[in-house]
Amino acid sequence: MINESEFYAYVAEHQPNICQVTVMQHGETVINGTWNGYNRDDTVHTMSVTKSVVSLLVGIAIEQGLIGSVDDCVLEYFPDYKIKRGEKTIQKVTLKHLLTMTAPYKYRAEPWSRICVQEDWSIAALDFLGGRRGLTGAFQYSTLGIHILTGIIAAKSKMTTAAFANQYLFEPLAIAPREIYVAPDAEAHKAFTVGREPKGNIWFSDGKGVGAAGYGLCLSAEEMAKIGLLCLNGGVFCNRRIVSEKWLEESTAVRLCCGEKFRNMKYGYLWWITDENEGSYAAIGNSGNVIYINPRKDLVAAVSGYFKPTVFDRIDFIREQIEARL
Repeated sequence: MINESEFYAYVAEHQPNICQVTVMQHGETVINGTWNGYNRDDTVHTMSVTKSVVSLLVGIAIEQGLIGSVDDCVLEYFPDYKIKRGEKTIQKVTLKHLLTMTAPYKYRAEPWSRICVQEDWSIAALDFLGGRRGLTGAFQYSTLGIHILTGIIAAKSKMTTAAFANQYLFEPLAIAPREIYVAPDAEAHKAFTVGREPKGNIWFSDGKGVGAAGYGLCLSAEEMAKIGLLCLNGGVFCNRRIVSEKWLEESTAVRLCCGEKFRNMKYGYLWWITDENEGSYAAIGNSGNVIYINPRKDLVAAVSGYFKPTVFDRIDFIREQIEARL
């Protein structure tokens, strides 16, 4: 068992940017703590945890028939997009390439200043998709490029990303609705990204109201734990089917190994597979924001943290200070 006072003290000393921790096992909440002046219903910018939530939304859109298949070519959903002369690779890129981070891009470093100043980030991202190297199958982690996925959902559903998520994911999970937030300038964008204060119920979006697919969603640890519990229960929450079990199995199946840079973790459809043998997987964001699911131990752990770059030990923290003690 976890000694609560010792656990709180350990977090304060060794994981100083943690704001909230919610842990559930066998359907019961075993830890629900807060630090750094946060309340349980305060939200943080979850960073790349957003990506895994978008994976769930893609699965919901497929189930609704808005998206045909992950094997569909991306440009099928942008019929008016004008392909640049000589550009052939982009015509072969599929949704699966985006979901597995194997889509090729025409840049070495993500062009934040060129995409995020545009009103429509999906079209701006398309302009960087493809390239002369072709489809190599190499893992190329992207935060901006996958904005194309939320662009597709918005175009086909005729809803903002937040509205689609509210109706088909958040409301069924008893998560308060998110509102879109569009930064008025680069300074406000940076303040949102790195600010340490609670964020409110928002999803950072482009000028079209399309939520950023790679970052930008604000959640509390309790809300992240509900998403984890949904996944742990095969897409069902409170006896209601929200995501298909087939999609969860497909999206958390190993698609490729990501190498030493990513601690040799494996990747599915915007989910990290933390241990293939035990079937554990996670949504992982910068600053150590995590939704961790271990079906074998019937465990969900959610951790929120204020901005602190390159926090890479949060899965270790969950395994050593939570999982091993339960």
